[in-house]
Amino acid sequence: MPILWPYSRAGLQPGDQLRLTVTPPPKGQVTSSDAQNGAVGSTIGSFSVFGIERNQPVVWWAIAFVAIVVAVGALRGLLAVIALGLSGLMLFLFVVPALIAGEPGFLVGLFASCGMMFIVLFLTHGISMRTCAALLGTVGGIAITALIAQLEVVSTRLSGVGDDATGTISTLTTAIDYRGLITCAIIISGLGVLNDITVTQASAAWELRAASPHMSRRAMFTSSLRIGRDHIASSIYTIVFAYAGTGLAVLVVVSLYNRPAFELLTHEDIATEIVRTLCSAIGLVLAMPVTTAIAIALLPPERHRETVTASTPLLAVR
Repeated sequence: MPILWPYSRAGLQPGDQLRLTVTPPPKGQVTSSDAQNGAVGSTIGSFSVFGIERNQPVVWWAIAFVAIVVAVGALRGLLAVIALGLSGLMLFLFVVPALIAGEPGFLVGLFASCGMMFIVLFLTHGISMRTCAALLGTVGGIAITALIAQLEVVSTRLSGVGDDATGTISTLTTAIDYRGLITCAIIISGLGVLNDITVTQASAAWELRAASPHMSRRAMFTSSLRIGRDHIASSIYTIVFAYAGTGLAVLVVVSLYNRPAFELLTHEDIATEIVRTLCSAIGLVLAMPVTTAIAIALLPPERHRETVTASTPLLAVR
């Protein structure tokens, strides 16, 4: 059987295995190969390549990832891997079944994101006021991102049906709300960088308090904001470059179309990537001052300096 594109471009070597899909012929129909043997109503039909067997290399790369994270991060790295695994379970056991059942993607993404961040933060960073501040800031950022995602999907008239995956879903079930699906995807896709900046802001506030116990809360807030602004710049680059990498094929399509840029915004895939990037970036930027304000409010009070007057003896001489 000839190997068709794109599998012929995958660098297959002798010994590699393929998974095949068998499509049986209609009942009573005779295939060409069976007709030569006099068979009638054979259940053997056409074959198509479903995919390449990649289980072994993927498992080895996953093991390498875990080993490197644990070797570098020690116990904190191990806890991060465990938290990541639990978050994956929540995706498969809650998010996916809820979306298949037709539940609102806005609420599914909102509650699932809050639940995953609760697990990730407390398991990885421990239970403390600093972690509570980061969690509250993250929840605030998730709420902002969810609201913006809902508004952007509605205002840009995204249908949620644009790629091959949604096309396949439409042939398997009719219960899914595709606009809710894309809203949920936008909310969850920004969790990583959102969690990064909220944890950093909470940690910055606590470190500033430890270094300057006499600093007022107003001064602490101003200093923390300066740290957050520097972090926001690099985080926005992270979001844009991450989506540019995952949507590189879409960028190639943009170049091949050779059409005006604004005209290409009518394409569902291109508009979806732009909306996803803008929503995550806006939610990230607004989450920074929210987290900073929460962290400053939860900080221990400043210590007042002891004043020394001229009448106060510095050394008692007997």
